[in-house]
Amino acid sequence: MPELRKDPISGRWVIIAVERGKRPTDFASLPVQRKKGGFCPFCQGNEYTTPPEIMAFRPPHSQPNSPDWTLRVMPNKFPALQIYGGLDKSGEGMFDKMNGVGAHEVVVETNDHQLSLSTMPLKAVEDVLWAYYIRLSDLKKDTRFKYGLIFKNEGEDAGASLEHTHSQLIALPIVPKLVKEEIDSAKQYYDFKERCIFCDVINQEMGDRRRVIYENSGYVAIAPFAPRGPFETWLIPKKHEPAFFPPEKSFGDLADALQTVLKKMDRILDTPPYNFIIHTSPFKNEINEYYHWHIEIMPKLIRIAGFEWGTGFYINPTPPEEAAKFMREAKI
Repeated sequence: MPELRKDPISGRWVIIAVERGKRPTDFASLPVQRKKGGFCPFCQGNEYTTPPEIMAFRPPHSQPNSPDWTLRVMPNKFPALQIYGGLDKSGEGMFDKMNGVGAHEVVVETNDHQLSLSTMPLKAVEDVLWAYYIRLSDLKKDTRFKYGLIFKNEGEDAGASLEHTHSQLIALPIVPKLVKEEIDSAKQYYDFKERCIFCDVINQEMGDRRRVIYENSGYVAIAPFAPRGPFETWLIPKKHEPAFFPPEKSFGDLADALQTVLKKMDRILDTPPYNFIIHTSPFKNEINEYYHWHIEIMPKLIRIAGFEWGTGFYINPTPPEEAAKFMREAKI
């Protein structure tokens, strides 16, 4: 019989359609494949086609906006929000509005068109995480911005307009609704129990083990109890960390955990398109006892249709316990 499961953090309900249970080989999707040849604005030597870089990892002698870099960050050429101007909040009757002020940046993760986060050297993955942290640390100085969202669309089916591996950062003048719902729920839980709900989830999952996919000294990857889709994976620091930052000035353990999860997904799901997002505390409240930053990774294996849009429920044909077992046992 199908199960209804409630996510303890967001309060979101999902349907685990066990009678539709699917193995990794049942998901028919085109794997992410990178073409050889053709023009790519993110490839080395084509820097003149992008906006001027904000930062880059390159040798000391190398000039900005020239080749010889290993990672580049630049403004999005077609930004969702504009960096200049004031918010100018106003009302139109009962409706609220403000100027579309924010920052929209692109992190080109490698100069090699054929690599991805799962195939590049581990040190390069760590550099990507450092780039996220450096840019968030800079953007939070702008008092107009309340939140910074880092996300990645890998593959055309996941929304990527260019196949060269990259991720994006958007700084917003408001805290996103989904993040606020998580924060409010976590705050209510803390007020009642004086414990972090994420820390309690980690402790329970590590004791139960059925939904644990991978762990190292600093991080644990789990299949959440009520996943929105097959093989959804959360990557969470084992220790309470309200905001995204490098513990002991290193992202080594996080790079290992992230790449391991992505390699396992590639192995059992044939290099699927996927999205990931980093949820962290808002800029003005980064030190707290109730929220816990994390990465949510979602392979694009099913379509969202009328039932999901109309109800807010998700139908997942693969129980997370089975997904975690497939992932845990995948040889990489």
